Amino acid sequence: MTTLAILTSAGSGVRLGAAVPKALVLLDGVPLVVRAARGLAASGVVDEIVVTAPADHAEHVRGLLDHLERDDAGTTVPVVVVPGGVTRQASVAAGLAAADPAHDVVLVHDAARPLTPPDLVRRVADAVRAGHGAVVPGVPVTDTVKQVRPAGEAASVPVQEVVGTVDRSVLRAVQTPQGFARDVLERAHAAGAATAHAEGAAATDDAGLVERDGGRVVVVEGDEHAMKITTPRDLRVAELLLTEDR
Repeated sequence: MTTLAILTSAGSGVRLGAAVPKALVLLDGVPLVVRAARGLAASGVVDEIVVTAPADHAEHVRGLLDHLERDDAGTTVPVVVVPGGVTRQASVAAGLAAADPAHDVVLVHDAARPLTPPDLVRRVADAVRAGHGAVVPGVPVTDTVKQVRPAGEAASVPVQEVVGTVDRSVLRAVQTPQGFARDVLERAHAAGAATAHAEGAAATDDAGLVERDGGRVVVVEGDEHAMKITTPRDLRVAELLLTEDR
């Protein structure tokens, strides 16, 4: 079995407040997309990486990643860069269309999770190779979670009414990479194609598409280092994690 990794990097990063797309934001001097791609390559289980980049930055991203094919820890991983879509779902579909059809395992990863350990990449890929069609890494939810509804009353301070406390022992915060048997992922994307270009309706992750299509998704243990960088605070936390790991 061979493995394709689709690295989604087309997000604008508006909430990060950066002057460049999120994937090009520097973490300790290295762009997020480069760190994420290095982690995929270092896993030793990825045979090709397809990166979905902002259309007007595709060539720049290609230049940043060219070295992955030559010198990172002795690995040789072909990298293809394609323009991403208006949604994450559309970007992944573009990545699938551009990839070598021979790969039968697909990992979908976010450049916004640049510190994801190679061990986690291997864990997800191994679970797919063991026969699970859709695999996501997840970590336990530590906060108490309340289910709410509108309070139904006008107030100077908006409020919501608590209708229940969710059992957090059965909840997981999902990370990437998410792994799939290729046929499972392609079938889910084909079934959900009508919503791919609609911001409010597109799936926020590929496991969600598989669920919509009636597929079974399993969870493997995640890792705190696979955190997602969305805000400036997240970037500072990632910098702290880097410092602790040195």
